Amino acid sequence: MQKYFVAIVPPEEVQAQAQEVKEAVRDKFNAKHALKSPAHVTLKMPFVWNEHKEDKLVGLLEDFFKERAHFQVEFKGIGRFGRRIMYARVHGGDALTEMQEAFSHYCKRTLKLNIELSDKAFTPHVTLVYSDLKKRFFDECWAMLKERGFYAKMDVQQVALLKKVNYRWQIVEMIALGPVL
Repeated sequence: MQKYFVAIVPPEEVQAQAQEVKEAVRDKFNAKHALKSPAHVTLKMPFVWNEHKEDKLVGLLEDFFKERAHFQVEFKGIGRFGRRIMYARVHGGDALTEMQEAFSHYCKRTLKLNIELSDKAFTPHVTLVYSDLKKRFFDECWAMLKERGFYAKMDVQQVALLKKVNYRWQIVEMIALGPVL
């Protein structure tokens, strides 16, 4: 059994911007947990799947996503979940929300995965700082990220299946969305 999750992985220029922020936080505040995965917008939180049936999982994901059209997302500004996590805000409109909601139901019905609280209360974001940031540095780090900001756009044409390998998340498959409508 292995851990997987499904996400939108932004293009290189957005990855570079996120990496820059994560490294600045690591260098200044020694918070480095966010460096364990590429920048991403989670569509399905980590779940356990039989690694020997990974090809079947990929096929099932392809079946779902080939029916979804490309859409635009915009990364605009910085947000936070309480005093634990800081992130880049992601705006994808109805297309992103509807896709995630349909995917959540598909995961339950077809992949036999549980619907998580995060599936029901979907807040699209790219995590930049995890809860390994010491509490005494939170306000200073928050001010630094707010001043820096985070802005980019992308056309979502594919999603990624990621797998945990040696305590880090790695992309194992990119899955194309269907044609633009």
